[in-house]
Amino acid sequence: MHPVISRARVDPAQSDDGYTVSAEFYDILQARQDETRVRDLYGGDVAGARLGVLDIGAGTGRVTMMSLAESAVHVHAVEPARAMRAPLMTRLSALPAARLARVTVHPRTLAEADLRGVADVAVCHNMIACLAPADRRALWPTVARALVPGGSLLLDLPPARLPRKEIVRSYPERRVGAHVYGGRLIMAADGSRIRARFEYWVRERQRVLREHTETFWMWPASRAELTGSLAEYGFAPLPGRDDPAVLTMTLTAR
Repeated sequence: MHPVISRARVDPAQSDDGYTVSAEFYDILQARQDETRVRDLYGGDVAGARLGVLDIGAGTGRVTMMSLAESAVHVHAVEPARAMRAPLMTRLSALPAARLARVTVHPRTLAEADLRGVADVAVCHNMIACLAPADRRALWPTVARALVPGGSLLLDLPPARLPRKEIVRSYPERRVGAHVYGGRLIMAADGSRIRARFEYWVRERQRVLREHTETFWMWPASRAELTGSLAEYGFAPLPGRDDPAVLTMTLTAR
């Protein structure tokens, strides 16, 4: 994701990435629903992994935690953003030692991690939409290097086109003691991109204690566009996998 606006009351000198706001609110507002979605979308493939699972853009760890629970292989969690790694590491620290020994957290981009042949299943969840086209193309060869031939790449598809009108998605409010946490996502076309603005708030009774806004860019891409781009790096669609929400590719060649 590429943040462009932040009205959170955070000292910029203490932040090294654009997730300072979202990292606080994601788990409390979105993680429950995302945990179910992750298991539904990728659980079957992860359970069948025989070498390793690669979680690209691990965030706070929903795919990583599911992969550790559903498979018996090593999991590589790639997450360059410190704000997102902090809750990921806290979550991992609560695991039994045997399970903790099966996960490596890479605090850098996949290109910088330079992983080679470590996995037969790779998952990109909730991140491809937020990569500019050039960044997507740069990602594919690094994924190909990290996978073994015959390995699978699964990614949830970005919007296929720009929205015709503003889209608002509200998150169910959650009470934490005396405070109520809430938020919403507002998406709208902005040139060739989608502006995705997250608005968060914390209330006590009727009084708003805090308000935060964080905005990211998204780039639409159709299934056909992504399939064609990945084909240049040795990927082909996995037969029989026509889930409208997920693109599943297999690495056929180096």
